[in-house]
Amino acid sequence: MRKPTDAMIDHHSALIYVMVLVSACDGDMTDAELEAIGENVRYLPIFKDYSGDQVMAATRECTAMLTDNDGLDTVLTIVEQALPAKLRETAYAVACDIAAADPKASQEELRMLELIRHRLGVDRLCAAAIERGARARHMRL
Repeated sequence: MRKPTDAMIDHHSALIYVMVLVSACDGDMTDAELEAIGENVRYLPIFKDYSGDQVMAATRECTAMLTDNDGLDTVLTIVEQALPAKLRETAYAVACDIAAADPKASQEELRMLELIRHRLGVDRLCAAAIERGARARHMRL
């Protein structure tokens, strides 16, 4: 297992890791969540120069790290180190998209969003706006 200080990843992988954290935190990566990850990678401008073929490798790498005792902290540290400040709100936004992919967010997902928000230093007001946008985009009748 790599240590956070020597486990530098690129910003694309960091964004994938954040989405995997939210999807996996309740022990069930649903089809809707996996589809939302794929859609984010296919359509968001930040992933324009990222090969969709790399998504599964990043997902496997992240989930493997999460099996360690301190895996969550390790992944959050790696993400924090890899993301420039201007992509931290983007990371929170993609995390919210994954939580909103299922009709009802679990308590584990809500707690994970809170951990990500704190670790990345996303302001509470900005986070509320991002969360509301995710709810609006994923609204169902």
